[in-house]
Amino acid sequence: MFAFAGGAFAQSGGLNLRSQAALILDTQHGRILYTKNPDTVMPIASITKLMTAIVVLDAKLPLGEEIMIEAADIDVLKNTRSRLRVGASLTRQELLRLALMSSENRAAAALGRAYPGGIRAFVVAMNDKAFELGMGNSYFVDSTGLNRANVSTARDLAKLVDAAEDYHIIREFSTTTAHAVEFEDDDRSLRFTNSNRLVHSGSWNIGISKTGFLSEAGRCLVMEAKISGRPVIIVLLDSAGKNTRIGDANRIKKWMETGLTRKVRG
Repeated sequence: MFAFAGGAFAQSGGLNLRSQAALILDTQHGRILYTKNPDTVMPIASITKLMTAIVVLDAKLPLGEEIMIEAADIDVLKNTRSRLRVGASLTRQELLRLALMSSENRAAAALGRAYPGGIRAFVVAMNDKAFELGMGNSYFVDSTGLNRANVSTARDLAKLVDAAEDYHIIREFSTTTAHAVEFEDDDRSLRFTNSNRLVHSGSWNIGISKTGFLSEAGRCLVMEAKISGRPVIIVLLDSAGKNTRIGDANRIKKWMETGLTRKVRG
């Protein structure tokens, strides 16, 4: 776990992001390059699924165990759709991949439900992990992020991304561009794609990725990436427009590649 050092202010060095909250962290030196409302508590939507993956992996539950999608996994809060049918069985590993890669809500719901002690015990473990990571302004209530009561800050989420980097499965699954899931019970296959289109771009070197969206949270994006050989964590929260978070990420990349970060005073 890194320790934050130095500081920066919104629009430092000519960088003007449109997300309501943002943070850029140089992970090599533990130095903040840019912040905008870094301690504002707000809903984080499916960024929650990073914590879901960490809790599942920390429990060392068998990844090859088959878990059946049940009616309890259907989203009745936001009525989001899913291509995972009730009655379909997938391994815990496949559910993790779909939750991280394509932000599949039924996959994340099933992971929480199948935890020893059920979803209540799972949520307790999520909040215990947040406390362990020093995420003092974060709170979790479900494994999907569909509930707006899942909240955090840009500063706390930088700590979450940093912790997630220690898990090779999270690094691999969150940056997988596409994956086909086979269902043995009915001999069908479904292709899922990554919810972050930047992982498909050859101009980005992304180590961890997670998107999120709720009407209450706006469009969110967290990433660990190398820009000009420099490892950084990027947190973007509450972007109003459909493409704003992607635009902000590309603005950050250009800002770093053109050397404007040198103007940021620590």
